[in-house]
Amino acid sequence: MAIRVAVSGAGGKLASPIVSAIVASDDLELSTLYNPNRAGAEMLGHTVVGSAADVSGDVVIETAHPSHVFENLGVWKAAGMAAVVGTSGFTEERLAGLSDLWGTDGPPCLVVPNFSIGAVLMMEFAASAARHFEAVEIIERHHSTKPDAPSGTALATAQGVSAGGGSSATASEELVAGARGADVGRVRVHSLRLPGVISHQEVAMSNAGELFSLEHMSTSYDSFAAGALLAVRKVRDLEPGVHLGLAALLE
Repeated sequence: MAIRVAVSGAGGKLASPIVSAIVASDDLELSTLYNPNRAGAEMLGHTVVGSAADVSGDVVIETAHPSHVFENLGVWKAAGMAAVVGTSGFTEERLAGLSDLWGTDGPPCLVVPNFSIGAVLMMEFAASAARHFEAVEIIERHHSTKPDAPSGTALATAQGVSAGGGSSATASEELVAGARGADVGRVRVHSLRLPGVISHQEVAMSNAGELFSLEHMSTSYDSFAAGALLAVRKVRDLEPGVHLGLAALLE
């Protein structure tokens, strides 16, 4: 039986290729498109609904603006739908808040900082390699209209690097506040916002006499579709509660 999938944030840059991939798949069924700002619009034979009460499915993919995510997720949890969250901006504090909101008495919720398989592998490799280097810094580039900084991918990468024992050099004094970037678990993150970029991240690591760099670039929003469908297919196999990242699903 096909998995019925609802998409919140329909019509957005992230949601659009995911919706197309769901429609083209053999084992998934697009059940609802939701976006209050696009209610009534027609997309791939479906009419976008503007009321959260009209959303139904086995799994909901949440891609709405960060300011609406918690409200939406409360509705999806109450409706008994498993959730895959692609919205960015989940700091450790926001993840803790989501865990409190979601609880452990219902369907699972998977927060995915980046649906790109290559980006997930980059985060895994960075966490593994960082402990072998004296200093680690992250430079992330996204489109100038991205609503948050650092990106969810950069935050998750920094958290993984920090947990693995990596950190940035600390000797430099900032002559201008912010010059050394944001401090995420003692790992410096630098956010660039440029109109010609979709997604690009570099994790730069260094010892005396050597520089090692991991980079990933998405050249099309289509790069996020495969990971999103993987999450939809496997999220209901997870334990109840909130989970982070695609890495466990790739194993």
